[in-house]
Amino acid sequence: MYGVMVAGSIMQATSMAKLFYVIGASGAGKDSLIQYARSNIAHEAQVVFTHRYITRPADAGGENHVALEEKEFIARENMNCFAMSWHSHETYYGIGIEINQWLAKGLNVVVNGSRAYLPQALNKYPELCPVLIHVDTEVLRLRLIQRGRENKQQIEHRLMQAQILQKTVVHPGLISIENNGALSDAGSRLLKIVQNIKNKQCA
Repeated sequence: MYGVMVAGSIMQATSMAKLFYVIGASGAGKDSLIQYARSNIAHEAQVVFTHRYITRPADAGGENHVALEEKEFIARENMNCFAMSWHSHETYYGIGIEINQWLAKGLNVVVNGSRAYLPQALNKYPELCPVLIHVDTEVLRLRLIQRGRENKQQIEHRLMQAQILQKTVVHPGLISIENNGALSDAGSRLLKIVQNIKNKQCA
């Protein structure tokens, strides 16, 4: 049961709203799958996809995010404007406190999360449902080579990180999505998961 502070009191959600926390190794296709689900979600579905607040230019490519200067991000963090926030690769990421209102209204919420922040996220939201995007090592290697951002040594480091990620994410309600084939296959799987408000795997 999720709660949100409203006018000095805690308002509890009476529905089975779920917070889906999507994680995956670099190159696993997490952003693409979230965008697929966002673009294909049914109009009547009670699902909200969060926009992350990131200290990265709005035209930097990748996910559709809210761009903030570092000093603005830190100011908002100090004013408790974020439900979750973390720092990775010289970049700040935040999830706005608006997700508490959405959960309290009984809406399923989908968050683009960080593996490293998962323990803190679970501490704040014990009923959080982690969704791990998994790609086989050789498929991931090919994708990293094709995108051309890293050299050979960096790619091998990414692959090692991916293997560690797969072994260290442990949660009784963990949902794993294989993304080795067409985007639509894994995307449809994610879409089905976030629209199913009675999903028992993450109960």
